Amino acid sequence: MSTEDLDAAIRAALPEAAVLTAPPAPVATAWAADQLQRLYGMQGRLKPLTGERDANFLLEPAGGGARCMLKLSHPDEDPLVADFQTQALLHVARTDSALPVQRLLPDLQGAPSVQIEDAEGRTRVARVFIYLEGLPMPQAPRSAAQRSSVARMLARLDSALASLEHPASARELPWDIQRADRVRPLLVHVADPARRALAEAALDGFAQRTKPRLADLRRQPIHNDFNLYNLLVDPADPARVSGILDFGDMVHAPLVDDLAVAASYHIDEQGDALATIARFAADYHAVSPLADAETLALLDLVRARLSMVVAISGWRAARQPDNAAYLMRNNAVSWARLQACADLTPEQVQDAIHAACRIQETTHA
Repeated sequence: MSTEDLDAAIRAALPEAAVLTAPPAPVATAWAADQLQRLYGMQGRLKPLTGERDANFLLEPAGGGARCMLKLSHPDEDPLVADFQTQALLHVARTDSALPVQRLLPDLQGAPSVQIEDAEGRTRVARVFIYLEGLPMPQAPRSAAQRSSVARMLARLDSALASLEHPASARELPWDIQRADRVRPLLVHVADPARRALAEAALDGFAQRTKPRLADLRRQPIHNDFNLYNLLVDPADPARVSGILDFGDMVHAPLVDDLAVAASYHIDEQGDALATIARFAADYHAVSPLADAETLALLDLVRARLSMVVAISGWRAARQPDNAAYLMRNNAVSWARLQACADLTPEQVQDAIHAACRIQETTHA
């Protein structure tokens, strides 16, 4: 199959992934500063920040005070998707104001976001956030206490998001585990047959056992990307989560999908994968109780997420070799984690979660 035919097949199987292959759409810092002054009446030193899709800038206010971040959405992203993220942050601020999420600053008209045209005439959504201070979790030491903090913080966030309703919540997004089996064509970029078979087996388990049961699980808006790069910790206490970033992959989905995404980044690939999954789920359960159907589905959802990571990152890296290092940053460890839980069964994981929950209840009795 030619490259063109392969790309056409992938677009047909995973049409929502087009945004992942869209080229960057940067804007000039001077232009961004003008918009910040015009829309928000804010001035200061503006510094570009990295971002996977959006154009982001850090503002050091001229008169001092808290640092802010200007975010300009990618022009290929539907403004309705950006509004979903905006409304989620506003909703969390109302339902659990102590959660450490970014706070939106209103523009001069009092609006939390505004649609503008960039210098090329493309529509973008502009927002300004209070900049969350803290140490990025990848730069902090790992610990069991930190994993517990992550799981419990996610449970709180999910509880805060539970009552949110938004018309964009049902949109199909590329990182949605409900549709994990759609990434199968992307595995053509995996050269190692053993690795490809490992990912295909994970997708088979999801499609055969768990996908048919998803409709029976609790559903709500979820963060959907609770990975280490989207979390900050307290530098003085790196076991404590102090900031939650990037609501850009939010979707309406089974609640347990959010747990599966987060748990997939905390599997001990060189130790006891079963124990780390079980303890992570038990910590989540201590704040937001899980149903038996959710604990039974968890393993297949974790494996499906890991398969999505290796499939999508490999595909994107093949298409964007100049950005391959960034796109593949989680690839090697995701393969290791997928291998570490390859021989587990959903029933084993469910039993281990139940046992971990009983231990927690006894310890805290």
